[in-house]
Amino acid sequence: MISDSARVFLQRLIETPSPSGFEGPNAAHFRDYVAPFADQVTTDPLGSVIAVVNPEGSPRILLSGHIDEIGFLIHYISDEGYCYFRTIGGHDNSVIVGQRVLVHTRKGPLPGVIGKKPIHLLEPDEKGKAVELHDLWIDLGATGGKEEILEAGVRVGDSATYAVGYTPLLGDRVAGRAMDNRIGAWTVAEALRRVKAMNPRAAVFAVATVQEEIGLRGAHASAYGVNPDIGIAVDVTFATDYPSMDKRKVSETKIGGGPAILLGANANRKLADRIVEVAEAKGISYQLYAHPSGTGTDANAIQIARAGIVTGLVEVPLRYMHTPCEIISLDDADKVAELLAQVCASISSSDHWTP
Repeated sequence: MISDSARVFLQRLIETPSPSGFEGPNAAHFRDYVAPFADQVTTDPLGSVIAVVNPEGSPRILLSGHIDEIGFLIHYISDEGYCYFRTIGGHDNSVIVGQRVLVHTRKGPLPGVIGKKPIHLLEPDEKGKAVELHDLWIDLGATGGKEEILEAGVRVGDSATYAVGYTPLLGDRVAGRAMDNRIGAWTVAEALRRVKAMNPRAAVFAVATVQEEIGLRGAHASAYGVNPDIGIAVDVTFATDYPSMDKRKVSETKIGGGPAILLGANANRKLADRIVEVAEAKGISYQLYAHPSGTGTDANAIQIARAGIVTGLVEVPLRYMHTPCEIISLDDADKVAELLAQVCASISSSDHWTP
């Protein structure tokens, strides 16, 4: 069960803007949550937060969940006072148009909207074309041009995020911006809290990694620095339980079906089998999905760090990835946290993982 404090922590993670390269606010939330039960908490030079239980234990297990999110970076302010931007991470440009955003300035957040020429005024050759970023801008409502924008505290290099928070839906479903991958950061923190009470033989590191959305950069550094024997990444995966999702192209996963456990090149098969065995032994429902190569998750960076690390990937099914309103099941997240804790508690230095 998710405690009240854990629920508040998750909501705080979702509602606090922290795009790639600007993760400081959520790193602080992560540190605050893990501090009461972690034996040590540090922050590496890139900004990833590393919390550990039983630091002298063996083997060393790294649990990774990234705290960054997709967003926007202001790169040009026009004389009229419109802010042009580049995307941080992968966006569907058709989703961006008309969204409310917050521009994060030195003086605080400023609300704005993403503007575009209305459909009524498009030239014939413009209709039906894909939306181009240079044809979009952030409108902060300025009437005094660039000078007013600068006076308000905006400058080139400021970030912006969708102005969307945490919304409970029917049942245990919740929607929000940046479920990808605040839910992963939440689960590794929760898993660390739970495994603490299990007196693990292993040293367990819960790492809130940064800059995943722009190249797995935080995981590269953290995996090198922690130097784990085993790494398990937690991210989100595509739920295929809604219209237009072709299960012939994507493994079948559904919200409410429990953790999705990866089988494929990016997962050590013995570790994947252990994760499945623990899920079955503890009565935790789970789903299997397959991917034939490296994934676009921290697991990819962890697996090839140093001389290679025994790696697994457990994911939370999610609808509408990389949109302002992603949907997950809290029960799935709770089960992922419990599964991670139980897996860590099951591991000892006598286990062998060589393929």
